[in-house]
Amino acid sequence: MVEHRRTLDFKIAFAIGLGTMIAAGIFSLSGTAVAAIGSSAVVAFVLAAVVAGLTAASYSEFASIYAENGGGYLFSTRTFEHETLVYAVGAMLFLGYTGTTAFYLATMDEWFVRFILPDSLHFLPHGTTGVVAAVLLGTLNARGTEESGTFQLLVTGAKVAVLVAFVAGAFTFRGPTVAVDTFTTRFTADAVGIVTIAALAFITFFGFSAIAASAGEIIEPRKTVPRAIAASIVTVTVLYAFVIVAMVNSPVPAEVIAQEGETAMGRVAAGFLGPLGRSLIVAGAVFSMVSASNASVLAASGIGSLMGRQGQAPRPFARIHTRYGTPFWSVMATTATIVAMIVVFIGLFPAEGGIVPVDLTVTLPAVGPLTLTELGLTTLTGFATLNLLLPLSVVNAALVYSRRRFPDLERGFRVPGVPAVPVLGILANVALIYNLPVKGVIVGLLLVVGMLAAYLVWGGAPGVEELFEQVVAPSRPTAAGETTAAAGAEAEETAGERHRILVAVARPERAPQYTQLAATLGRLRSDDPLVQVVTVTHIPDQTPWEIVEDTARRRTERIESQLADADIDVDYTVEGHICQDVAFDIVQTARDDGADLILMGYPEEHTRIAEQVEYSAPCGVLFASGVSDPDIGVVNIGAGGGPHHLDLLSLIERMGQEGTELHVINVTPEGGQGRPENAETTISRLADAPTVEVQNVAAASVAEGLVRTAAENGGILVIGATRTRRLRRWVFGSTPDRVIELAKGADLPVLVYASPRGVHGPIEDYVYPVYRALTGRRRGPVDESESSSSAENRSH
Repeated sequence: MVEHRRTLDFKIAFAIGLGTMIAAGIFSLSGTAVAAIGSSAVVAFVLAAVVAGLTAASYSEFASIYAENGGGYLFSTRTFEHETLVYAVGAMLFLGYTGTTAFYLATMDEWFVRFILPDSLHFLPHGTTGVVAAVLLGTLNARGTEESGTFQLLVTGAKVAVLVAFVAGAFTFRGPTVAVDTFTTRFTADAVGIVTIAALAFITFFGFSAIAASAGEIIEPRKTVPRAIAASIVTVTVLYAFVIVAMVNSPVPAEVIAQEGETAMGRVAAGFLGPLGRSLIVAGAVFSMVSASNASVLAASGIGSLMGRQGQAPRPFARIHTRYGTPFWSVMATTATIVAMIVVFIGLFPAEGGIVPVDLTVTLPAVGPLTLTELGLTTLTGFATLNLLLPLSVVNAALVYSRRRFPDLERGFRVPGVPAVPVLGILANVALIYNLPVKGVIVGLLLVVGMLAAYLVWGGAPGVEELFEQVVAPSRPTAAGETTAAAGAEAEETAGERHRILVAVARPERAPQYTQLAATLGRLRSDDPLVQVVTVTHIPDQTPWEIVEDTARRRTERIESQLADADIDVDYTVEGHICQDVAFDIVQTARDDGADLILMGYPEEHTRIAEQVEYSAPCGVLFASGVSDPDIGVVNIGAGGGPHHLDLLSLIERMGQEGTELHVINVTPEGGQGRPENAETTISRLADAPTVEVQNVAAASVAEGLVRTAAENGGILVIGATRTRRLRRWVFGSTPDRVIELAKGADLPVLVYASPRGVHGPIEDYVYPVYRALTGRRRGPVDESESSSSAENRSH
């Protein structure tokens, strides 16, 4: 079986929407809006939020049906049968996301030129910083960087804090009463101006789509997605309203705000909070634009990848890079498109006249002459917004059509008032399009028409689903050699109170050794253990999970085949999972299935995964390195110290009772590297083992003494994880890491055990180093293992 594990809860989904919405829109449009219509800018932003909310409702219902990644393009493919229409939605969304990113980065370039770059660098062409940022973001995404949920929360919190500080500065500067009075006296009745600003501000609220686009990774998406979308839109609207109040109360004259335009907020912050406040706002603005750009790059490349899978974009767009695990060509195409837009709209044809001596002017009825070679940031905003509003209108229409075409489809969330609400959403979108900058609309329509013509000439390609046929059904084998799903299900049903060991396998070729080792360890605890083999395939952020499902299935089938050939003499099951967070999947599976022990490889490359499992696991974790033969006839263990080591001793004692030859290695570090410890506790914990040999050795470090002696004894070396692993990995390294490094050269198999940490574990990480310093105990440059000590030779 191949199971998709979801990782994002409500607070992360809410942070995704909030973090994507707080971007260039508020930092750049607030000044333009206040300069144009004063306090009525609040009305414009609320109007944009209402229009976004109408379409967000349709997105919420579709996300509750198709809880997968892909957003509006996915919803269209599942609703309409007209391929050209579906292609148009995908192409416009791709242009909308890339245009939005180009707008963010071009705005960031303006902030850089105005506040950051020294005068000596002002000779650089406009857009240079934005182009550099686009290339860097593209490179990072192509190489597979990922943004964790915790990081998203921190980033979003920082953005909100910056805006709250800005608003607080305004109310402190003016006083609450004066600030409110000033705000209420500066409303205007310019309906056209309000709608025009609302049309430009819509790009700010489109971040709700990022939540729906991540539905495939959200836990309980049918409930979580609608709630997160509604909460993020309401929160952002309220926050933006306060920002507008602050801008209206600016000590900077209105004509200066109008002249500053996209960078006015930085100038206003300096008036409220001084140079430090301005620096804070500038840093927050730049960081917000970069992080929101990254989210848009992910969304655009994800759509490109899905279009490639559907045969509506070049096939390489759907390919996953063998090394980076990302849709490399889709990311590169996204990056190239963003760079091209910045260069064209800002570099070659800016609003004030470009460096290219071309004058293309057209005259339109009721509009007059338009110079299409003078574009700029406002035109880019209109271009991007057009390519978002048009496909959103299609999504609203798709909801009406879906209700009629699939009346019996289960819908976790239902938009009330259908068809009136989605029709109202379509009309509102069209009204905003009517008020967009005309140049942006013309350029956007020309490009969309050109892409449609190219697609019709090309004719598309077969979808990936049409190119292969699944011939091997996923199975879950048992020790009897059966490879049917029924056999695995029977093993699960009879698991009951059986001792369960979860074996997490990243490399299929290691599955037989790890499974046999788990079987051997399981029999020390139970006469009838169950080994649960799980392989987790990582889903890159830019990739719809369906694309990696085939890879996960093939990997699972390979493990099943190798285990069947190995003739494992214990009941076992095999599962293939796909997840954006591998460590989360392993830990959650252990929790859900009640694992008594997790066995996995010691981290060679992906240390974060192993550390997260160690810190979050509900049971003990055993990390294996160099274990090719699961025989435990001879076991070497350090002499003592630390909770992980002490928790390990009951298992070692059981090995001794079953006939394993036990060696307790007592290392005295020379040259001041480390400290000796008393081995009495270790010996006393092994009292029921028939024979224990204690070896006193001296070595330059504990790690060297353990590895050298264990290699001479033969067998396997078992040690406890470092007590202060988090701090020591960052600063000094850890003895387990050093042991593993040395053991590879000595061809010595090693097991590192980490016991469940509970609530006290994270606290101990930081308290224990202080305790050691206060008690005068010191360590040398290499962190010494809890399994080291000195004691007299003893045997019993």
